[in-house]
Amino acid sequence: MATAVSKKKAPKVKALDVFTWHGVNRKGKKINGELSANNVIELKAQLRKQGITPSKVKKKAKPLFGLSGEKAITPADIAVISRQIATMLGAGVPLVQTIEMIGNGHNNGNMQKLLGTIGHKLSSGIPLSDCLRDHPKYFDDLYCDLVASGEQSGSLETIYDRIATYKEKAEALKAKIKKAMTYPIAVLVIAAVVTSILLIFVVPVFQEIFFGFGAELPAFTQFVVGISDFMVAYWYIGLAGIIAFIFLFKRAHQKSQKLRDQVDRTILKLPVVGDVLKKAAVARYARTLSTTFAAGVPLIDALESAAGAAGNAVFRDAILEVRNEVTSGMQMNLAMRNCSIFPDMVIQMVAIGEESGAVDDMLSKVANVYEAEVDNAVDNLTALLEPLIMSVLGVVIGGLIIAMYLPIFQLGKVV
Repeated sequence: MATAVSKKKAPKVKALDVFTWHGVNRKGKKINGELSANNVIELKAQLRKQGITPSKVKKKAKPLFGLSGEKAITPADIAVISRQIATMLGAGVPLVQTIEMIGNGHNNGNMQKLLGTIGHKLSSGIPLSDCLRDHPKYFDDLYCDLVASGEQSGSLETIYDRIATYKEKAEALKAKIKKAMTYPIAVLVIAAVVTSILLIFVVPVFQEIFFGFGAELPAFTQFVVGISDFMVAYWYIGLAGIIAFIFLFKRAHQKSQKLRDQVDRTILKLPVVGDVLKKAAVARYARTLSTTFAAGVPLIDALESAAGAAGNAVFRDAILEVRNEVTSGMQMNLAMRNCSIFPDMVIQMVAIGEESGAVDDMLSKVANVYEAEVDNAVDNLTALLEPLIMSVLGVVIGGLIIAMYLPIFQLGKVV
Protein backbone atom coordinates (compact mmCIF):
# COMPACT_ATOMS: atom_id res chain seq x y z
CA MET A 1 0.00 0.00 0.00
CA ALA A 2 1.24 3.46 -0.91
CA THR A 3 2.59 5.52 1.91
CA ALA A 4 1.29 8.97 2.76
CA VAL A 5 3.13 11.85 1.15
CA SER A 6 5.01 14.26 3.40
CA LYS A 7 3.95 17.89 3.24
CA LYS A 8 6.77 19.49 5.20
CA LYS A 9 7.76 22.99 4.24
CA ALA A 10 11.17 23.84 2.84
CA PRO A 11 13.10 26.82 4.19
CA LYS A 12 12.00 30.06 2.58
CA VAL A 13 14.39 31.39 -0.07
CA LYS A 14 14.03 34.88 -1.42
CA ALA A 15 13.18 35.36 -5.10
CA LEU A 16 16.21 35.64 -7.36
CA ASP A 17 17.14 38.71 -9.37
CA VAL A 18 17.44 38.58 -13.15
CA PHE A 19 20.74 39.70 -14.70
CA THR A 20 21.71 40.40 -18.29
CA TRP A 21 25.23 39.34 -19.23
CA HIS A 22 27.76 39.46 -22.07
CA GLY A 23 30.71 37.12 -22.33
CA VAL A 24 32.90 34.83 -24.40
CA ASN A 25 32.51 31.04 -24.60
CA ARG A 26 35.27 28.41 -24.89
CA LYS A 27 35.46 28.90 -28.65
CA GLY A 28 36.05 32.63 -28.27
CA LYS A 29 32.59 33.53 -29.58
CA LYS A 30 30.81 36.51 -28.03
CA ILE A 31 27.45 35.57 -26.53
CA ASN A 32 24.90 37.15 -24.21
CA GLY A 33 21.73 36.28 -22.34
CA GLU A 34 19.76 36.48 -19.10
CA LEU A 35 20.16 34.41 -15.93
CA SER A 36 18.71 34.41 -12.41
CA ALA A 37 20.95 34.52 -9.32
CA ASN A 38 21.17 35.97 -5.82
CA ASN A 39 23.99 38.34 -6.75
CA VAL A 40 26.64 39.13 -9.35
CA ILE A 41 29.29 36.87 -7.77
CA GLU A 42 26.98 33.87 -7.88
CA LEU A 43 25.99 34.68 -11.46
CA LYS A 44 29.61 34.82 -12.63
CA ALA A 45 30.30 31.50 -10.91
CA GLN A 46 27.34 29.93 -12.77
CA LEU A 47 28.63 31.27 -16.09
CA ARG A 48 32.16 29.98 -15.51
CA LYS A 49 30.76 26.52 -14.78
CA GLN A 50 29.21 26.67 -18.25
CA GLY A 51 32.56 27.62 -19.80
CA ILE A 52 31.63 31.28 -20.29
CA THR A 53 33.95 34.13 -19.34
CA PRO A 54 31.70 37.08 -18.40
CA SER A 55 32.77 40.52 -19.58
CA LYS A 56 29.72 42.56 -18.59
CA VAL A 57 27.00 41.79 -16.05
CA LYS A 58 24.08 44.06 -15.25
CA LYS A 59 21.07 43.60 -13.03
CA LYS A 60 17.89 43.84 -15.06
CA ALA A 61 15.88 46.87 -13.97
CA LYS A 62 12.31 46.33 -12.86
CA PRO A 63 9.88 48.31 -15.06
CA LEU A 64 7.91 51.10 -13.41
CA PHE A 65 4.57 50.20 -14.94
CA GLY A 66 5.34 46.67 -16.10
CA LEU A 67 6.22 45.33 -19.53
CA SER A 68 4.67 42.79 -21.84
CA GLY A 69 7.42 40.35 -20.79
CA GLU A 70 6.29 40.56 -17.14
CA LYS A 71 2.95 38.80 -17.55
CA ALA A 72 1.09 37.06 -14.77
CA ILE A 73 1.67 33.32 -14.51
CA THR A 74 -1.55 31.48 -15.40
CA PRO A 75 -2.61 27.85 -14.83
CA ALA A 76 -2.17 27.36 -18.58
CA ASP A 77 1.50 28.37 -18.19
CA ILE A 78 1.93 25.78 -15.44
CA ALA A 79 0.39 23.15 -17.73
CA VAL A 80 2.87 24.05 -20.50
CA ILE A 81 5.97 23.91 -18.30
CA SER A 82 4.73 20.64 -16.77
CA ARG A 83 4.66 19.10 -20.25
CA GLN A 84 8.10 20.55 -20.99
CA ILE A 85 9.51 19.06 -17.77
CA ALA A 86 7.94 15.69 -18.57
CA THR A 87 9.41 15.74 -22.08
CA MET A 88 12.91 16.72 -20.99
CA LEU A 89 12.99 14.22 -18.12
CA GLY A 90 11.87 11.57 -20.60
CA ALA A 91 14.81 12.55 -22.83
CA GLY A 92 17.22 11.95 -19.94
CA VAL A 93 17.99 15.59 -19.08
CA PRO A 94 18.83 16.03 -15.36
CA LEU A 95 16.14 17.76 -13.29
CA VAL A 96 18.19 20.83 -12.29
CA GLN A 97 19.30 21.40 -15.87
CA THR A 98 15.72 20.91 -17.07
CA ILE A 99 14.40 23.64 -14.77
CA GLU A 100 17.22 26.02 -15.72
CA MET A 101 16.77 25.45 -19.47
CA ILE A 102 13.01 25.98 -19.35
CA GLY A 103 13.41 29.09 -17.19
CA ASN A 104 16.11 30.67 -19.33
CA GLY A 105 14.15 30.00 -22.51
CA HIS A 106 10.80 31.32 -21.24
CA ASN A 107 9.56 34.67 -22.59
CA ASN A 108 7.73 35.60 -19.36
CA GLY A 109 9.97 37.40 -16.86
CA ASN A 110 7.87 36.26 -13.90
CA MET A 111 8.15 32.65 -15.00
CA GLN A 112 11.91 33.06 -15.40
CA LYS A 113 12.16 34.31 -11.80
CA LEU A 114 9.93 31.51 -10.50
CA LEU A 115 11.86 28.75 -12.24
CA GLY A 116 15.16 30.44 -11.36
CA THR A 117 14.24 30.37 -7.67
CA ILE A 118 13.13 26.73 -7.88
CA GLY A 119 16.31 25.78 -9.77
CA HIS A 120 18.48 27.51 -7.16
CA LYS A 121 16.82 25.58 -4.32
CA LEU A 122 17.12 22.32 -6.26
CA SER A 123 20.85 22.83 -6.79
CA SER A 124 21.25 23.26 -3.02
CA GLY A 125 19.77 19.79 -2.42
CA ILE A 126 16.13 20.61 -1.55
CA PRO A 127 13.61 18.12 -3.05
CA LEU A 128 11.51 19.45 -5.93
CA SER A 129 8.22 18.89 -4.09
CA ASP A 130 9.42 21.06 -1.18
CA CYS A 131 10.61 23.73 -3.61
CA LEU A 132 7.18 23.81 -5.22
CA ARG A 133 5.34 24.02 -1.87
CA ASP A 134 6.92 27.45 -1.33
CA HIS A 135 4.81 28.70 -4.27
CA PRO A 136 1.23 27.58 -3.44
CA LYS A 137 -0.18 30.26 -5.74
CA TYR A 138 1.07 28.27 -8.72
CA PHE A 139 1.49 24.72 -7.37
CA ASP A 140 -1.36 23.44 -5.20
CA ASP A 141 -1.19 20.55 -2.72
CA LEU A 142 -2.34 18.07 -5.37
CA TYR A 143 0.52 19.02 -7.70
CA CYS A 144 3.12 18.89 -4.92
CA ASP A 145 1.81 15.58 -3.55
CA LEU A 146 2.09 13.98 -6.98
CA VAL A 147 5.66 15.24 -7.38
CA ALA A 148 6.54 13.97 -3.89
CA SER A 149 5.06 10.59 -4.77
CA GLY A 150 7.23 10.47 -7.90
CA GLU A 151 10.33 11.40 -5.91
CA GLN A 152 9.69 8.71 -3.30
CA SER A 153 9.02 5.99 -5.89
CA GLY A 154 11.87 7.06 -8.19
CA SER A 155 9.48 7.54 -11.12
CA LEU A 156 9.37 11.33 -11.41
CA GLU A 157 9.46 11.12 -15.21
CA THR A 158 6.30 8.97 -15.30
CA ILE A 159 4.56 11.06 -12.65
CA TYR A 160 5.31 14.30 -14.52
CA ASP A 161 3.82 12.83 -17.68
CA ARG A 162 0.63 12.15 -15.70
CA ILE A 163 0.73 15.61 -14.13
CA ALA A 164 1.12 17.22 -17.56
CA THR A 165 -1.78 15.21 -18.97
CA TYR A 166 -3.93 16.07 -15.95
CA LYS A 167 -3.17 19.81 -16.20
CA GLU A 168 -3.77 19.84 -19.96
CA LYS A 169 -7.12 18.06 -19.58
CA ALA A 170 -8.11 20.39 -16.73
CA GLU A 171 -7.28 23.51 -18.75
CA ALA A 172 -9.10 22.16 -21.81
CA LEU A 173 -12.18 21.49 -19.69
CA LYS A 174 -11.98 24.96 -18.15
CA ALA A 175 -11.75 26.50 -21.63
CA LYS A 176 -14.89 24.65 -22.71
CA ILE A 177 -16.84 25.92 -19.70
CA LYS A 178 -15.67 29.49 -20.36
CA LYS A 179 -16.73 29.12 -23.98
CA ALA A 180 -20.20 28.06 -22.87
CA MET A 181 -20.56 31.05 -20.53
CA THR A 182 -18.74 33.83 -22.37
CA TYR A 183 -20.78 33.95 -25.58
CA PRO A 184 -24.27 34.50 -24.12
CA ILE A 185 -22.98 36.92 -21.46
CA ALA A 186 -21.10 38.98 -24.06
CA VAL A 187 -24.12 39.15 -26.38
CA LEU A 188 -26.49 40.14 -23.56
CA VAL A 189 -24.10 42.86 -22.34
CA ILE A 190 -23.84 44.28 -25.87
CA ALA A 191 -27.64 44.15 -26.18
CA ALA A 192 -28.02 46.04 -22.89
CA VAL A 193 -25.53 48.71 -24.03
CA VAL A 194 -27.23 49.17 -27.42
CA THR A 195 -30.68 49.36 -25.80
CA SER A 196 -29.44 51.93 -23.27
CA ILE A 197 -27.95 54.08 -26.05
CA LEU A 198 -31.24 53.99 -27.97
CA LEU A 199 -33.27 54.92 -24.88
CA ILE A 200 -30.95 57.72 -23.72
CA PHE A 201 -29.97 59.35 -27.04
CA VAL A 202 -32.32 58.25 -29.84
CA VAL A 203 -35.76 58.06 -28.21
CA PRO A 204 -35.61 61.67 -26.84
CA VAL A 205 -35.09 62.98 -30.41
CA PHE A 206 -38.23 61.20 -31.57
CA GLN A 207 -40.02 62.39 -28.43
CA GLU A 208 -39.45 66.06 -29.36
CA ILE A 209 -40.77 65.42 -32.84
CA PHE A 210 -43.87 63.68 -31.49
CA PHE A 211 -44.68 66.51 -29.06
CA GLY A 212 -44.56 68.91 -32.01
CA PHE A 213 -47.43 67.04 -33.61
CA GLY A 214 -49.74 67.77 -30.70
CA ALA A 215 -51.36 64.32 -30.91
CA GLU A 216 -51.74 61.72 -28.18
CA LEU A 217 -49.07 59.04 -28.42
CA PRO A 218 -49.94 55.33 -28.53
CA ALA A 219 -49.79 53.52 -25.18
CA PHE A 220 -46.78 51.43 -26.20
CA THR A 221 -44.88 54.54 -27.32
CA GLN A 222 -45.74 56.31 -24.06
CA PHE A 223 -44.39 53.31 -22.14
CA VAL A 224 -41.06 53.41 -24.02
CA VAL A 225 -40.85 57.21 -23.67
CA GLY A 226 -41.42 56.84 -19.92
CA ILE A 227 -38.52 54.40 -19.65
CA SER A 228 -36.40 56.77 -21.73
CA ASP A 229 -37.23 59.75 -19.47
CA PHE A 230 -36.29 57.72 -16.40
CA MET A 231 -32.96 56.61 -17.90
CA VAL A 232 -32.09 60.12 -19.09
CA ALA A 233 -32.78 61.52 -15.62
CA TYR A 234 -31.23 58.74 -13.52
CA TRP A 235 -28.81 56.84 -15.80
CA TYR A 236 -25.85 57.67 -13.56
CA ILE A 237 -27.67 56.25 -10.52
CA GLY A 238 -28.45 53.06 -12.42
CA LEU A 239 -24.86 52.74 -13.65
CA ALA A 240 -23.46 53.40 -10.17
CA GLY A 241 -25.90 50.86 -8.73
CA ILE A 242 -24.81 48.17 -11.21
CA ILE A 243 -21.11 48.82 -10.54
CA ALA A 244 -21.67 48.84 -6.78
CA PHE A 245 -23.67 45.60 -6.94
CA ILE A 246 -20.97 43.84 -8.99
CA PHE A 247 -18.22 45.10 -6.68
CA LEU A 248 -20.04 44.18 -3.46
CA PHE A 249 -21.15 40.80 -4.79
CA LYS A 250 -17.63 39.95 -5.95
CA ARG A 251 -16.18 40.99 -2.59
CA ALA A 252 -18.80 39.03 -0.65
CA HIS A 253 -18.28 36.03 -2.92
CA GLN A 254 -14.55 36.05 -2.15
CA LYS A 255 -15.02 36.36 1.62
CA SER A 256 -18.14 34.27 2.28
CA GLN A 257 -17.88 30.51 1.86
CA LYS A 258 -21.62 30.26 2.51
CA LEU A 259 -22.40 32.59 -0.41
CA ARG A 260 -20.03 30.69 -2.73
CA ASP A 261 -21.71 27.43 -1.80
CA GLN A 262 -25.17 28.89 -2.40
CA VAL A 263 -24.11 30.24 -5.81
CA ASP A 264 -22.74 26.81 -6.74
CA ARG A 265 -26.00 25.13 -5.75
CA THR A 266 -28.05 27.66 -7.71
CA ILE A 267 -25.94 27.35 -10.85
CA LEU A 268 -26.39 23.57 -10.92
CA LYS A 269 -30.18 24.09 -10.99
CA LEU A 270 -30.08 26.27 -14.11
CA PRO A 271 -31.52 24.66 -17.25
CA VAL A 272 -28.98 23.37 -19.80
CA VAL A 273 -26.05 25.23 -18.18
CA GLY A 274 -26.45 23.28 -14.93
CA ASP A 275 -26.24 19.99 -16.81
CA VAL A 276 -22.98 21.07 -18.48
CA LEU A 277 -21.48 22.03 -15.11
CA LYS A 278 -22.53 18.71 -13.53
CA LYS A 279 -20.79 16.77 -16.28
CA ALA A 280 -17.71 18.98 -15.93
CA ALA A 281 -17.60 18.33 -12.16
CA VAL A 282 -17.86 14.56 -12.70
CA ALA A 283 -15.07 14.76 -15.30
CA ARG A 284 -12.82 16.68 -12.88
CA TYR A 285 -13.54 14.21 -10.08
CA ALA A 286 -12.76 11.19 -12.21
CA ARG A 287 -9.64 12.71 -13.80
CA THR A 288 -8.19 13.90 -10.48
CA LEU A 289 -8.90 10.64 -8.67
CA SER A 290 -7.51 8.59 -11.56
CA THR A 291 -4.29 10.62 -11.70
CA THR A 292 -3.62 10.64 -7.95
CA PHE A 293 -4.54 6.99 -7.40
CA ALA A 294 -2.37 5.85 -10.32
CA ALA A 295 0.53 7.89 -8.90
CA GLY A 296 0.44 5.88 -5.68
CA VAL A 297 -1.33 8.45 -3.50
CA PRO A 298 -3.51 6.66 -0.90
CA LEU A 299 -7.21 6.61 -1.75
CA ILE A 300 -8.20 8.74 1.25
CA ASP A 301 -5.74 11.47 0.28
CA ALA A 302 -6.74 11.11 -3.39
CA LEU A 303 -10.40 11.71 -2.51
CA GLU A 304 -9.44 14.80 -0.53
CA SER A 305 -7.55 16.12 -3.56
CA ALA A 306 -10.50 15.31 -5.82
CA ALA A 307 -12.82 17.24 -3.49
CA GLY A 308 -10.62 20.30 -3.76
CA ALA A 309 -10.50 20.03 -7.55
CA ALA A 310 -14.25 19.44 -8.05
CA GLY A 311 -14.92 23.12 -8.75
CA ASN A 312 -18.38 23.06 -7.18
CA ALA A 313 -19.49 23.06 -3.53
CA VAL A 314 -22.18 20.41 -4.07
CA PHE A 315 -19.70 17.91 -5.50
CA ARG A 316 -17.01 18.95 -3.01
CA ASP A 317 -19.28 18.11 -0.08
CA ALA A 318 -20.37 14.85 -1.73
CA ILE A 319 -16.77 13.74 -2.33
CA LEU A 320 -15.80 14.58 1.25
CA GLU A 321 -18.76 12.48 2.41
CA VAL A 322 -17.51 9.62 0.22
CA ARG A 323 -14.06 10.05 1.78
CA ASN A 324 -15.49 9.81 5.30
CA GLU A 325 -17.42 6.65 4.49
CA VAL A 326 -14.43 5.04 2.73
CA THR A 327 -12.35 5.85 5.82
CA SER A 328 -14.85 3.90 7.93
CA GLY A 329 -14.43 0.84 5.67
CA MET A 330 -17.20 1.20 3.07
CA GLN A 331 -16.48 0.46 -0.59
CA MET A 332 -16.17 3.61 -2.70
CA ASN A 333 -18.94 2.69 -5.16
CA LEU A 334 -21.41 2.19 -2.29
CA ALA A 335 -20.37 5.48 -0.69
CA MET A 336 -20.86 7.25 -4.03
CA ARG A 337 -24.30 5.69 -4.43
CA ASN A 338 -25.34 6.95 -1.00
CA CYS A 339 -24.60 10.54 -2.09
CA SER A 340 -27.28 10.41 -4.84
CA ILE A 341 -25.35 12.87 -7.01
CA PHE A 342 -23.09 10.66 -9.12
CA PRO A 343 -24.50 9.13 -12.33
CA ASP A 344 -25.18 5.37 -12.30
CA MET A 345 -22.65 4.78 -15.07
CA VAL A 346 -19.86 6.32 -12.97
CA ILE A 347 -20.81 4.24 -9.92
CA GLN A 348 -20.91 1.03 -11.98
CA MET A 349 -17.50 1.74 -13.55
CA VAL A 350 -16.01 2.34 -10.08
CA ALA A 351 -17.57 -0.90 -8.83
CA ILE A 352 -16.01 -2.81 -11.76
CA GLY A 353 -12.69 -1.12 -11.04
CA GLU A 354 -12.79 -2.10 -7.38
CA GLU A 355 -13.58 -5.72 -8.25
CA SER A 356 -10.82 -5.92 -10.88
CA GLY A 357 -8.26 -3.82 -9.01
CA ALA A 358 -8.15 -1.22 -11.79
CA VAL A 359 -9.95 1.76 -10.27
CA ASP A 360 -7.57 4.29 -11.83
CA ASP A 361 -8.10 2.82 -15.32
CA MET A 362 -11.91 2.83 -14.95
CA LEU A 363 -11.90 6.40 -13.68
CA SER A 364 -9.69 7.47 -16.58
CA LYS A 365 -12.28 6.02 -18.98
CA VAL A 366 -15.06 7.84 -17.09
CA ALA A 367 -13.12 11.11 -17.35
CA ASN A 368 -12.67 10.64 -21.11
CA VAL A 369 -16.39 9.97 -21.57
CA TYR A 370 -17.54 12.97 -19.57
CA GLU A 371 -14.97 15.33 -21.08
CA ALA A 372 -16.32 14.36 -24.50
CA GLU A 373 -19.88 14.89 -23.25
CA VAL A 374 -18.97 18.36 -21.96
CA ASP A 375 -17.48 19.18 -25.36
CA ASN A 376 -20.66 18.08 -27.14
CA ALA A 377 -22.88 19.82 -24.59
CA VAL A 378 -21.01 23.12 -25.04
CA ASP A 379 -21.40 22.91 -28.82
CA ASN A 380 -25.11 22.11 -28.44
CA LEU A 381 -25.53 24.92 -25.93
CA THR A 382 -23.93 27.42 -28.30
CA ALA A 383 -26.10 26.22 -31.18
CA LEU A 384 -29.21 26.48 -28.97
CA LEU A 385 -28.41 29.90 -27.56
CA GLU A 386 -27.64 31.60 -30.89
CA PRO A 387 -31.24 31.63 -32.21
CA LEU A 388 -32.60 32.26 -28.70
CA ILE A 389 -30.38 35.31 -28.17
CA MET A 390 -31.11 36.60 -31.66
CA SER A 391 -34.82 36.29 -30.90
CA VAL A 392 -34.45 38.24 -27.66
CA LEU A 393 -32.43 40.95 -29.41
CA GLY A 394 -34.98 41.08 -32.18
CA VAL A 395 -37.85 41.53 -29.74
CA VAL A 396 -36.06 44.25 -27.72
CA ILE A 397 -34.59 46.27 -30.57
CA GLY A 398 -37.60 45.64 -32.81
CA GLY A 399 -39.94 46.71 -30.02
CA LEU A 400 -38.12 50.04 -29.63
CA ILE A 401 -38.28 50.69 -33.37
CA ILE A 402 -41.98 49.86 -33.52
CA ALA A 403 -42.68 52.12 -30.54
CA MET A 404 -40.96 55.03 -32.34
CA TYR A 405 -42.70 54.48 -35.67
CA LEU A 406 -46.23 53.89 -34.36
CA PRO A 407 -46.95 57.66 -34.06
CA ILE A 408 -45.64 58.20 -37.60
CA PHE A 409 -48.16 55.69 -38.85
CA GLN A 410 -50.87 57.87 -37.24
CA LEU A 411 -49.69 61.15 -38.75
CA GLY A 412 -52.62 61.11 -41.17
CA LYS A 413 -55.03 61.56 -38.25
CA VAL A 414 -53.09 64.59 -36.96
CA VAL A 415 -52.95 66.25 -40.38
